[in-house]
Amino acid sequence: MPGGKTHRACRSTSVLLLLIHLGTALDVPLDLPQPPTITHQSPKDYIIDPRDNILIQCEAKGKPAPRFSWTRNGTHFNLDKDPRVTMKPNSGTLHINIVGGGKAETYEGEYQCTAMNDRGTALSNKIVIRQSRSPMWAKEKIDVIEVREGASLVLPCNPPSGLPPPIIFWMDNLMQRFAQNERVSQGLNGDLYFSNVQPEDTRGDYICYARFNHTQTIQQKQPISVKVLTLDAINETYAGYSNGTELYGDSPVGERRPIIISPKEASSSKTVLRGEVLYLECIADGLPTPIIHWTKEGGELPSHRALEINFKKTLKIIDVSESDAGKYRCMAKNYLGSSTHVISVTVKAAPYWISEPKNLILAPGEDGTLICRANGNPKPTVQWLVNGFPIENAPSDISREPMDDTIHFTKVQVSSSAVYQCNASNEHGYLLANAFVNVLAEPPRMLTPADQVYPVIANKAVFLDCAYFGSPIPQVQWFKDDQGSVLHGDSYVFHENGTLEISFSQKNDSGTYTCIATNSLGVVQNKAFLQVKDPTTILKQPLYQSVQTMGTAVFECKVKHDPSLSPTIIWLKNNEELPDDERHQASGYVLTILNVSEEDQGSYTCVVNTTLDSNSATADLAVLDSPDPPSDLELTNPQDRSVQLSWIPGDDNNSPITKFSIEYEEDQYEPGLWHHLTDVGGKHTTAHLKLSPFVNYKFRVIAVNRVGRSDPSYPSERYFTQPAAPDENPIGVQGMGTEPNNLVITWKPLKGVQSNGPGLTYKVSWRQKVGDDEWTSVMVANVSKYIVSGTSEFSPYELKVQSFNSLGAASEPDVVIGYSGEDLPMLAPSNVTVHVINSTLAKVHWNPVPPKSVRGFLKGYNIYYWKQGSLIRRGKGHTEVKILNFLGDKNHGMLPGLEPFSVYKLNVRVLNGKGEGPASEDVVLKTPEGVPSSPEFLKITSPTLNSLTLQWAPPLHPNGILKGYTLKYQPINSTHELGPLVEITIPAENETSWTLKNLNYSTRYKFYLNAFTSVGAGSKLTEEAITVLDEAMASRQVDIATQGWFIGLMCAIALLILILLIVCFIKRNKGGKYPVKEKEDAHADPEIQPMKEDDGAFGEYSDTEDHKPLKGSRTPSDGTVKKGVSDDSLVDYGEGGEGQFNEDGSFIGQYSGKKEKEAVEGNESSEAPSPVNAMNSFV
Repeated sequence: MPGGKTHRACRSTSVLLLLIHLGTALDVPLDLPQPPTITHQSPKDYIIDPRDNILIQCEAKGKPAPRFSWTRNGTHFNLDKDPRVTMKPNSGTLHINIVGGGKAETYEGEYQCTAMNDRGTALSNKIVIRQSRSPMWAKEKIDVIEVREGASLVLPCNPPSGLPPPIIFWMDNLMQRFAQNERVSQGLNGDLYFSNVQPEDTRGDYICYARFNHTQTIQQKQPISVKVLTLDAINETYAGYSNGTELYGDSPVGERRPIIISPKEASSSKTVLRGEVLYLECIADGLPTPIIHWTKEGGELPSHRALEINFKKTLKIIDVSESDAGKYRCMAKNYLGSSTHVISVTVKAAPYWISEPKNLILAPGEDGTLICRANGNPKPTVQWLVNGFPIENAPSDISREPMDDTIHFTKVQVSSSAVYQCNASNEHGYLLANAFVNVLAEPPRMLTPADQVYPVIANKAVFLDCAYFGSPIPQVQWFKDDQGSVLHGDSYVFHENGTLEISFSQKNDSGTYTCIATNSLGVVQNKAFLQVKDPTTILKQPLYQSVQTMGTAVFECKVKHDPSLSPTIIWLKNNEELPDDERHQASGYVLTILNVSEEDQGSYTCVVNTTLDSNSATADLAVLDSPDPPSDLELTNPQDRSVQLSWIPGDDNNSPITKFSIEYEEDQYEPGLWHHLTDVGGKHTTAHLKLSPFVNYKFRVIAVNRVGRSDPSYPSERYFTQPAAPDENPIGVQGMGTEPNNLVITWKPLKGVQSNGPGLTYKVSWRQKVGDDEWTSVMVANVSKYIVSGTSEFSPYELKVQSFNSLGAASEPDVVIGYSGEDLPMLAPSNVTVHVINSTLAKVHWNPVPPKSVRGFLKGYNIYYWKQGSLIRRGKGHTEVKILNFLGDKNHGMLPGLEPFSVYKLNVRVLNGKGEGPASEDVVLKTPEGVPSSPEFLKITSPTLNSLTLQWAPPLHPNGILKGYTLKYQPINSTHELGPLVEITIPAENETSWTLKNLNYSTRYKFYLNAFTSVGAGSKLTEEAITVLDEAMASRQVDIATQGWFIGLMCAIALLILILLIVCFIKRNKGGKYPVKEKEDAHADPEIQPMKEDDGAFGEYSDTEDHKPLKGSRTPSDGTVKKGVSDDSLVDYGEGGEGQFNEDGSFIGQYSGKKEKEAVEGNESSEAPSPVNAMNSFV
């Protein structure tokens, strides 16, 4: 049922009934008696296609079912007399057969439908039938239109009048529309206006077309030819009459102020009907082309309804109202002046409703009112009809009292039922409305289905329906759940059709609602169930993405929804479906775009739908790519050595352009090869290019952003600079002889673009720096080197190289100094002396050679030295010669890495770029004694109950005369603590063993042995050993391994171990575990250190200053410690033949590296796992 006014529950029943009787139109159920109601009809102005059948519609409802009849042109239309006219069954719609041979024009006229039953008669509008017409243009001969350049021109269209009016447009022979602009445009009447003509307007195919949409036909006017006369064309026209003399009297039309050419009058007026569209037009002649501006006198143009179209030549106002009446001024303006035109607009109005009459449903004895109010300009007249007859001619009814636009009904009866027509008309049209009065006595009935469920989202409005009917009109009340009171309050809105509105539903609004309708004839109720759901919200919205091409974009959309609702996720791109390809992967709340390309850029929307609500969130994807190449390169402001380059940047593809790189190519020296010229900032579109003479340039521009470089632009046109003398001389000029009697002059030649002109040559000049005033010069070309012969050895020369071409020379070049070739030095250093600093280091002094004897660039001095022999052992010495180099003009140097107590020889030689000079006389160097190296080995033998014997070998490098050995030893108790230290000095005379007596039995001792010379003690060796438990064991320890019982015992043990291994293997295959390892680990002696897994070596004691022994150290069975061979060559000190030294000749490196290494190696010990030692380890 239609909604109308709303009211609150607290309003009185009488006010409710009054409002309903005045303005409510209840739908009467079709099973109850009711007058006819027109439900569908054709439009008042009905234009038909003459080629189609005619269908005039008229549909109505009522009970009993209505009967239909028609009038045509005001008289009864007898359908039986025309076999082409039929009426649809149970309908008033007419079908007129035209396709079968009828003529549409025969059926033109005014038709009106009547629907009637025993409760009244309803009328349709008067329907005017007219056939559409699309006439052709009359044939005509159109002459060529000649017009002077700059003059205005109007090409007439004059389309044939059609029904409805045609749509006009201009095209050429190729069916292409003419481009319109401020200068050329089409008027509302279809004419083509030129504010001023130009030479390009000359053509012979200006064709006006008329399109008749109703019949889908297009008619064409004869083509119009236009010839624009320029100054030359005018002179040619009059040439035959002027004997070749040019005429200027009919020159092209010059610039002029605007003149309004449409409308043609000084002022005009226009009438428009309310609600229609108003078009006002102003077209002006002028040169330059005028610009149009619109204003309204005494007011503003209506906002949102006024549009300036057709290049501001037409003002369009939609939905015209009375306030749009007034004077509108258009102004055409150019820089020479302006012209205005005023259009007076009058607004009339066809009748329109203020209060349209509504159906009245009354119970017997009730009162009611029909109101029919309309307005218009001029004011319309209102006429009442009853069942199609004027009310004054209708049968009288004592319950009815008409008063102008109102009819009052008092104490109606069933016989008062009828259909009333209200006709409001003026000269611009009419309105016709049907409203019936239906007198019924009916108890309330519910029209809404029972027990409906209304799910709704929280905070949304919900409407609980309670459609009802009854006569008298029932009173409706609403209750919730088991509450006994009627619903009321601001949260509820009660509509006249019974609907209950909850504007902002909340969760506590859920429940059962009961609607009760009551009148004097009965009571009826209906239940409705409201379910308020949680809204669907997007917890995590998709975020803006900027992705480089071929990258991956991921949008995520997390959603929260009511548990009873099942959401569906849809992803959209630019509010449309996603492209159908494998790169767009939508998986629930996540959208992944693979291998992103430029076409993927846009906005992506996550749409979450449930059956009750929808939510969405949008994020943009920006695809980053390298820029598009610049375009439209243009060269301006040409100068001899510069030009202005401008361009239009390409799209930056969402990454701002940081710079433009300008490159050039020339076709003379390196054709096809592009060179970088300059860079400009990313916001520039021009660059002032500095150029070289005599180059045929072509330029291109490359845009750069953080993604990468664009493709190069299309190259510019060629630009040739005029030749000039060279600007530059060669750089890198050098002079250096390769032989004692020559001088080689070299330079870096100029590049092709630096030549500045043809015929590039070089003037090479030289002279001796001392004693030569005149320059010797030679001209060369295509080379970068010149050799001067016959020079004196290693003499300074002044050199210069100057550029020349066919237009002149470059500026005077700079002078550089070069030297002729070197020769070997003539003299050896003199007065060579040696100062011994210590046993391994000496300082050598010499007198430098005179500079002239060097005969070249002094590179430094080389010291050659070699070992003659040792002062201990006589014989042939080491003959390897070593060289130390000292750069620059030095007079001393350090010799490191010498062997102590040795004899060396050395000499010194000067060095230049050519080579070495002669050697100085050999000088003998003797190094003093040093400390010896450690003994070669140390071993302990013959252990007894209280003695041990130590054996060793002398040091490999005594470094002097050995004076003796120092032996130190101390006991180690069971807690690995060291006892008191005992020291013994052993003479060197052939002593390589020593027996220690009176030792404690079964005790571990640690020994330290080192040799010494008169200078001091050398590095030491350490070893450990244990005295035996008793003498018997001492006597047996040598023989036990050869005894038969011991061999048998060992074989038995080996057999037992083999059997145990076999049993273990069998158990392991059956899943068992043999815990021998765990038991051995549990009972291991803490004094015993296991062998390393990687190399089998035993643990070792440290010989550091704290003298704390390591656990598990054992004495080898032979008591021997192997010692590496010492080698005191310079290689061991990190030198070698090419050793590096400080400025004073001191050696860079560690002198003690080798000795430290030997000391560390000497501390290592090992013990063979013999049976004796195995037993000793348990003592």
